Amino acid sequence: MRTVSKALFALAVLLVAIVTWAGLEGKRRFTRPGPLAEAATVVIAKGSGLEAIARKLAANGVVPDPYSFMVGAKLRQASLKAGEYAFPAHISPQDAVAMMGEGRTVVHKLTIAEGLTSKQILALVREADYLSGDLVAVPPEGALLPETWHLNRDDARDEVVGRMEKSMRQLMDQLWPVRATDLPVKTKEQALVLASIVERETGIKAERPMVAAVFVNRLRLGMRLQSDPTVIYGLSDGMGVLDRPITRTDLETPHRWNTYVIEGLPPTPIANPGRASIEAVLHPAKSEALYFVADGTGGHVFANSLNEHNKNVANWRKVEKARREGK
Repeated sequence: MRTVSKALFALAVLLVAIVTWAGLEGKRRFTRPGPLAEAATVVIAKGSGLEAIARKLAANGVVPDPYSFMVGAKLRQASLKAGEYAFPAHISPQDAVAMMGEGRTVVHKLTIAEGLTSKQILALVREADYLSGDLVAVPPEGALLPETWHLNRDDARDEVVGRMEKSMRQLMDQLWPVRATDLPVKTKEQALVLASIVERETGIKAERPMVAAVFVNRLRLGMRLQSDPTVIYGLSDGMGVLDRPITRTDLETPHRWNTYVIEGLPPTPIANPGRASIEAVLHPAKSEALYFVADGTGGHVFANSLNEHNKNVANWRKVEKARREGK
């Protein structure tokens, strides 16, 4: 009996030693640098269970084996989140669990420039291959806020566009109540229309209040806006660009957005304006200017009278001629 007891005791000690060694080895494998030779991106599908996640990470070389990862995650009661993860080289399983438990997924940046039309913006959203779903309806022109959007893989395209619309509404709700008094634009919708024209007329932020002042002054006096971008919008079927120079015939061709022909504002915005152009319309510069033309440096020169404007136009034509002749 003593011999049997000694044997059982020895076996028990051996088992304890094995379990202890296995636990220590498992801890070392969980906490030490992993086998990933260089940074890698792995997408974890929604609904993936712990075992499926562990096996995918092991298959991609992120962790040495699925088992130490699973045990470590269970001991930490980690709730691993689906998504796209950029794992750095030699990340430990422990750090991988922490990253996925906190949902530190890859963030994609989608930059929407000011002055794009809704059709152009939807084209960019469709081209973002990390997004999911389709887009059917084109949002109203001027309804989307241009800025850099931070998105995750598999974000729904329609939800992304919905965020752009919501942000524009929130911005207008913020800016409209503190607008300047006695503006000729009487609604938020009219402000967006004029802001879209300002946006398309100049890409220089500092100029926008002056450009806005010109159009505000013209509206007050009942003058036509005579803005080339409005003509282009109507001719381009809402794309905002032509594949040729604008012509005198274009300026004389009637359509709903041609401000050389119609009185007042066009029926809709001609693009999606950014915050600076909206603020310029709601707080235009103090000026009596009624005209502006390119100055040859990327900006514009402004005039209060037609005579002064004609001189500026003549100067601009000299600049154009010199450029054509290579002077």
